[in-house]
Parts: sequence; structure tokens; C-alpha cells
Amino acid sequence: MNNAKKARLEEAGWKVGDASEFLNLEPKEAQFVELKLALATGVRQLRERSGLTQVALAEKLGSSQSRVAKMEAAHRSVTLDLMLRSLLAIGATPGDIAKLIKRAETHRAA
Repeated sequence: MNNAKKARLEEAGWKVGDASEFLNLEPKEAQFVELKLALATGVRQLRERSGLTQVALAEKLGSSQSRVAKMEAAHRSVTLDLMLRSLLAIGATPGDIAKLIKRAETHRAA
């Protein structure tokens, strides 16, 4: 959110913060959420760039389309293991995965 919008909201009496403040997350919990969101976004972006549908990715993984949808939404029931296996199945390299993790760190610092 830009500073002007934040100032307008605060002037109107709104409390402005992020999800970790709202949920009262510990720093490590917030870091885990950011990591999971970055990996989920990476799965979706790489799947789309590869021209795969959710169904096609599910077939590669021996899973279901609904599971892939949950993965891309960073649903709490989806493990990091499944996300990493999915990224590798789509063709991500360890370097690509490292960039996604770095993106989570950068987002957290912002």
C-alpha cells in the first residue's frame, strides 16, 4: 500500500497493518507463511508458463486437480514437500526454487 493511501486511512481512524500483525503471528510464523505463499505463486506461474493445466499437473503428480488448486492457493493442508515436488515436476531447477525463496525474504523485508 502506498504511503498516501495509508495516511488517508489512518486519518479516517483506520488501523493499518499487515496480515501478520492482524493474526498476531510470531516472526518465524510470518516467515513460514511468506515462504509458502512464494512457493504457491511459483507453482502457478511456472505451470502456466509451461502451458500445463491444473489437471495436467495433477496427472504428473499422481494427484487431483483440486489438490493442485489448493497448492496454488497455499492452503494449510498442502505441505512444502508437495510444493517442491510439484515445482521440480514442472521443470523448476534448484536455482529457480532458490529465487522463489529469495522473493519471500525480499517481500518480508519490504
